[in-house]
Amino acid sequence: MKNKQLSLFLAFFRVGIFGYGGGPSSIPLIHKEVVEHYRWFTDEEFGDLLALGNTLPGPIATKLAGYIGFRVAGVIGMINAVMATILPSIIAMIVLLTTLTMYKDKPWVQGMTNAVIPVVGFMLAQLTWQFTKKSKAGLGWTQAIVIIVLSVILMEVLNLHPGIMIGLLLGYALLGKNRREVA
Repeated sequence: MKNKQLSLFLAFFRVGIFGYGGGPSSIPLIHKEVVEHYRWFTDEEFGDLLALGNTLPGPIATKLAGYIGFRVAGVIGMINAVMATILPSIIAMIVLLTTLTMYKDKPWVQGMTNAVIPVVGFMLAQLTWQFTKKSKAGLGWTQAIVIIVLSVILMEVLNLHPGIMIGLLLGYALLGKNRREVA
C-alpha cells in the first residue's frame, strides 16, 4: 500500500510539474503516467474517464487525479493524488510570479512565455488525434467526421456553448442507442 501511495504521488507530482499551460496540457501527461507507465487504466477506461470528467465543472487535472487516486488506493490515494497535482502549482505560483514580476520587462521572460504556446498546441493536437482515432473505431470515419465538422461549426461559427454541444451529443447517442434497441 505504501508503494502505491508513493507511485501515485510521484505520477501526479510529475503531472503537476510538467503540466504547464493548465488542465488541457496535463491530460497527455496523466495519460502517459496512468495508462502507459503504471497501467492503472486502459486507453478505453481513460478515454471514458476523460469524457465524463470534461462534462463536470472544475479543473480537469484535479478531477482526474481525485478519481484515479481513489480507484488505485482509496480515499487516502485520492487525497494524495490531488495534493501531488496541486502542490507544484502552489510552489511555482509563489516562486515564479515573484520572480517574473521583478523581471517582467526582460526579453528572456517574454520569450520563455511565448515559447510555451506551440508546445501546448502540439500536445492538444496529439490528444485530438488520439480521440479522433477512437471515434473512428467506435463510429466509423463518416459519422466521426460529420460530428467533428458539426461541432466546429456550432461552437466556433455559431458560438454555441460547449455544454449545449455535449447535451446534443448525448441526445444523439441516446437516440442512436434507442433506435438500435427497437430494431
